Amino acid sequence: MPTVLKIGPYRFYFYSHESNEPPHIHVDRDKQTCKFWLEPVTLARNLGFSPKELRTIEGYVIEHTQQILEAWHEYF
Repeated sequence: MPTVLKIGPYRFYFYSHESNEPPHIHVDRDKQTCKFWLEPVTLARNLGFSPKELRTIEGYVIEHTQQILEAWHEYF
């Protein structure tokens, strides 16, 4: 599980066995998790985050999309 970013309480990562899916990023905080597709940035799944917190996370994903995509393509 390569971690790409840590911003505040959030860990941004992807699983090493998911190369068959389009580029995406998982985000965890405590026991909450979500997944965003990157092209375009859209929410794929949410388990526990409030709508307000999801907007915050989405902002981080948008802000760092290029860095996340570079890490994705380097890894896969």
